[in-house]
Amino acid sequence: MIPETSDEVIVVGGGVVGLTTAVVLAEAGRRVAVWTREPAEETTSAVAGGLWWPYRIEPERLVGAWALETLAVYEELAERPGETGVRLVDGVHQGARLDGLGDWAGRVPGLRAVPDGLAARLPVIDMPTHLAWLRERLVRAGGTVVLREVADLAEVPADVVVNCSGLGARSLAEDASVRPVRGQLVVVENPGVDTYYTSVDHSSPVAAYFIPQPYGLILGGTAQEGDWSSEPDPDTAAEIIARCARVRPEIAGARVLAHKVGLRPYRDAVRLERQSLPGGRTVVHSYGHGGAGVTVAWGCAREAAGLVPDPAA
Repeated sequence: MIPETSDEVIVVGGGVVGLTTAVVLAEAGRRVAVWTREPAEETTSAVAGGLWWPYRIEPERLVGAWALETLAVYEELAERPGETGVRLVDGVHQGARLDGLGDWAGRVPGLRAVPDGLAARLPVIDMPTHLAWLRERLVRAGGTVVLREVADLAEVPADVVVNCSGLGARSLAEDASVRPVRGQLVVVENPGVDTYYTSVDHSSPVAAYFIPQPYGLILGGTAQEGDWSSEPDPDTAAEIIARCARVRPEIAGARVLAHKVGLRPYRDAVRLERQSLPGGRTVVHSYGHGGAGVTVAWGCAREAAGLVPDPAA
């Protein structure tokens, strides 16, 4: 049975992609509600390290444009870090090479080769602060956030549904190609580290990176494909600390503040497309952003919003 619908756009999913998409739609004049199973601070997005950089996301030919569009927004938001949670931080991607990246890399301001990799001043996003700011911006634009679990997209009572459900798309979109890439992090009291560092082999389930945040120093990490466990593993945490301490020895003695696990919603290619439902209804899918939802949020949000039919048409 097709539900009675309204012209309100309902965005399913309250992580960074869902909230950003809702903001774009609301500020364009659409009536928007976000339906989310959990508050933003309990989503995978809230666990993210928050460094702008394309990671575990495909296809590169599209990701570059989305990421650069998002970078431009974050550079503006970094002028108000206390409010938006976005600031610019210097750091190094150890082992990275310009000729190993897509064309997008040549358009990142200040990205340059250094003896041990690539250096740049990039956005670092304090995710709890940024998600709260996105939610407040949505409300100011007339949108709403509703804590409500969705079991079937066809039963959502809206002419247009935007599916930003992340791993939830496995069931909601019947898409078994969406799978978790488990990321475990350790948050320690910052011993004085004010730069980010990454050393990532995309073919390896482990990496070394640290990212300074206002609430502590984030240490990572893992990329365990197909692992659904959301419980931190003590041995993995010890290995993360040891890998990071080999780069900055002072990390070894830092007091541990928290252990976190996030399940990145990975897909061989981001699904960003429009689908017709019975009764003239529309679903716009935007999911499968892997480890780079923060990095492509605004680019994908604007493209998804452009796929939403005009009610006056």
